[in-house]
Amino acid sequence: MNNTILVERHNNIAFITLNRPEKRNALRQIDWILLANTIDKVSHEEELRCLVIRGAGDAAFCAGADISGFEEERSSREKVKVYEEATGKAFSAAYECRLPVIAMINGFCLGGGLELALACDLRISSPSGRFGIPAKNVGLFLSYGLLELLVDAVGKPTAFEILLEGRIHSAEEAKCNKLITRIADQDKLLEEVMTSAKRIAAGAPLAARWHRRAIRRLVQRSSYTSDELEAQYDYADSDDYKEGYQAFLNGKKPVFTGQ
Repeated sequence: MNNTILVERHNNIAFITLNRPEKRNALRQIDWILLANTIDKVSHEEELRCLVIRGAGDAAFCAGADISGFEEERSSREKVKVYEEATGKAFSAAYECRLPVIAMINGFCLGGGLELALACDLRISSPSGRFGIPAKNVGLFLSYGLLELLVDAVGKPTAFEILLEGRIHSAEEAKCNKLITRIADQDKLLEEVMTSAKRIAAGAPLAARWHRRAIRRLVQRSSYTSDELEAQYDYADSDDYKEGYQAFLNGKKPVFTGQ
């Protein structure tokens, strides 16, 4: 059995735990699929009022994709499209969940992990939180849906900084830049998250759904053309992408050529 996605229920609050602490909770394609299915299933449990997503251990919420699977899962345009469909369903499941969703963050929250957190309604971090999207180091392009999550959270100037520099942000900087909602003391993180979840659970669930739906409608953008959507995967055909992930796998510094 795949035990990388765990579910616990505490009265009317559910916890989904990303359970790969030996990999800083980095996820494989199969894990993203399981995460999407798990969120969807939990979302339809009528007795629940709030969902918390967290990572196992204290080292990471989610370090993004398990890069050791790049060759098998993301080494061609066709594979990239299948992989991103899987991750996209996980992000959409959190974003469109019937329940309000809190990301409980310790340690690394990078790449797809940060995008997952951005798909949640609230992001509560300990001081150990570390945030970033180092896509530039592997030659990756974020899909429009992921870019929307990022820009909606932090605005265009900070989105440029995060993606073009690719550096890691501390919890304090992430709070200033609106990547996270608030910071809780390390030993009180669970307490702070539970307090927030209980506040949400005590409210009218329909009001929560209406407000979340209305806020999401306010930030919707115009539809993309079919050509724009297909062009999201052009990076998978580039030499830079292959150089980027292969250099990472081999512990080398990539040499990008712009091809």
